[in-house]
Amino acid sequence: MAIEFAMPKLGLTMESGTILRWLVPDGAEVTAGQAVLLVETDKVETEIEASGSGVLAQTGETGVEYPCGVRIGWFLEAGEEPPAPADAAPVAAQVQAAAVPASQASPQPLAAVPVRAPGERILASPAAKRLARELGVELAVVAGTGPKGRVTERDVRAANEAPGSESAATGRPATAAPSEATPGAPTAADGPGIDPASAGSAPAGSVSRPATLAARQLADLLGVDLRRVPASAGDGRISRADVAAYVRTLLAGLSSRSADEGPASPARALPAQAAAAATAAAADASARSHTAAPPLLQTPTEQIPLRGIRGVIAERMSASLRWMAQLTLTMDVDMSAVVAERAALVEAARNDDAGGRDTDSDTTETVVPGYTDFVIAAAAAALGEHPRVNSQVTDDAVALLGDIHVGLAVALEDGLLVPVVRHADRLSLDAIAAETTRLAAGARDGTLGYDDYQGATFAVTALGMFGVDAFTPIINPPNTAILGVGRIRDETVWADAGPQPRPVLTLSLTWDHRAFDGAPAARFAGAVRDGLESR
Repeated sequence: MAIEFAMPKLGLTMESGTILRWLVPDGAEVTAGQAVLLVETDKVETEIEASGSGVLAQTGETGVEYPCGVRIGWFLEAGEEPPAPADAAPVAAQVQAAAVPASQASPQPLAAVPVRAPGERILASPAAKRLARELGVELAVVAGTGPKGRVTERDVRAANEAPGSESAATGRPATAAPSEATPGAPTAADGPGIDPASAGSAPAGSVSRPATLAARQLADLLGVDLRRVPASAGDGRISRADVAAYVRTLLAGLSSRSADEGPASPARALPAQAAAAATAAAADASARSHTAAPPLLQTPTEQIPLRGIRGVIAERMSASLRWMAQLTLTMDVDMSAVVAERAALVEAARNDDAGGRDTDSDTTETVVPGYTDFVIAAAAAALGEHPRVNSQVTDDAVALLGDIHVGLAVALEDGLLVPVVRHADRLSLDAIAAETTRLAAGARDGTLGYDDYQGATFAVTALGMFGVDAFTPIINPPNTAILGVGRIRDETVWADAGPQPRPVLTLSLTWDHRAFDGAPAARFAGAVRDGLESR
């Protein structure tokens, strides 16, 4: 019996995954728990294990992004064929059974019946589109059997080999030249009632262009062919804002033509309902993307694409500031006790090494806690005393979270990752130091799993190593607070014996004013300070 293999949901925030490559060939015998493909999410590249055993029939294609829960393969028994989707056969049957009464016969061969509504975007893999061009098959008349009706190479070959394919190859008479098409008649790829002349023609031999998931969703809604949409990014990747701008341009063009030419024909006019939907979607896209970026001041030496980790950071940090009422307070901490304790730990580690530890029998390297580890330990203890800070805001409440998981911001050359120290309030200082060492190293070399980035209820980020005293960290949603750690600097304190130097560190606490007010925020920061000063 065939068992579906779906794109797994690896965490609460994962919405989709892109197949980077299959680790086993199509048709290979696999067992449950065996790594079978490599997937890229918004956080990490990770191996996906087979959820079942049997012969793996792969339907997911490399380089394609699939929403969680969408089928990407089948687990089959030996000799078993993958089942066809329930809706594929009836649609294909309708296409092949379509006929025209003899009284309406035309001297020209009949065009194939489209399997999609006018304006519906054609979902097809790049390989399927390339094959369709080579064989002269019109994708609008091909019933897709892939995820969400996506047309695959197998579908294109089946359509080309089906009876009557010579007239279905292009969706019009085989002998007709492009100039013989009805003037102004829209095609399925042009969108609902959009004049191809206003939309611009797709370049001959063009292929599917890279686009964000939000851009593809908006294009699906409006029936826009992404091949016609100009990309604002330097790498040619189409954004949701690009689709919105393209639709606005089409609407403006149709409006100006209507004013010059009088009432537009139904074939050339954008229906009122579609126009309203397009306008609303364009406005929504504009709201999501904020104000359009200003024009370049000069020719750039390089353009860094806002995609991958960089794109996720851009979207989530701007969304964080857009939806939260964030503000920051700073508080100085006397680090004398921490500095003295850490110096003692460093000296003890040196003595252990000098004492001739047997490295053959004990290969565990001593990890000396860093200053950020002390802050994480103090913050975790303070979160237990101030549960309002360990929270998240829902639609109608502030949810207090029982488990304390502290995210640690780790800087990479091309972005920032936040792996999680789980149950930080239950860990000793040495255990926290060992875990942050593992997480930081794994984040930088890409060896952490997806779960290592999930579930943070609070975050700590440090810039002290760069000489920064204080800053305004941005909350990582859905948390309601984040703690910034500055450098340890010497300050002069006047005591009975006269001026005395002391090591001082500044904490920068950003919190969401929707969740709690300034006084609770100050009390929490004070609890962290007291935890550090009283060691």
